[in-house]
Amino acid sequence: MSDRAWTLRAATVHDVPVLRDWAIAMALETEHKALDPRTVDQGIRAVLDQPRRGAYFVAERDGQVAGTLMLTYEWSDWRNGDWWWIQSVYVAPEHRRQGVYAALYAHVLAAAKADATVCGLRLYVERDNANAQRTYEALGMVDAGYRMYEAALRG
Repeated sequence: MSDRAWTLRAATVHDVPVLRDWAIAMALETEHKALDPRTVDQGIRAVLDQPRRGAYFVAERDGQVAGTLMLTYEWSDWRNGDWWWIQSVYVAPEHRRQGVYAALYAHVLAAAKADATVCGLRLYVERDNANAQRTYEALGMVDAGYRMYEAALRG
């Protein structure tokens, strides 16, 4: 953990190029998938243009953006509240193991606790990504015991 704090803020349209590049890098690094830059750019802009879809947050220090995550929302009728899903997590390689994700997570967790409509935080992780799993567990998250299935319609 670094001795200097990270600054956390909502991402803006000015962050789109780095968010796009990081989304592409993350997909290649974690899932060996090559993403279309134009599609990713448009997808990020769609979230920024329509906040009901989600929100991006970035961690920075000395004006340099070091990491990001995106939130999306899922209504739970069982809990009469929203689950905030943490997605699109990426920390630039030169900033890893310096507390970037921990700072982003703490920021989101505090916001979730302050909002009575939020019932919890969730994320999914590649089953072979042991480093990420250890990080999430160290921050107090637990394996929810679900397997994820999908029926992709495009992309």
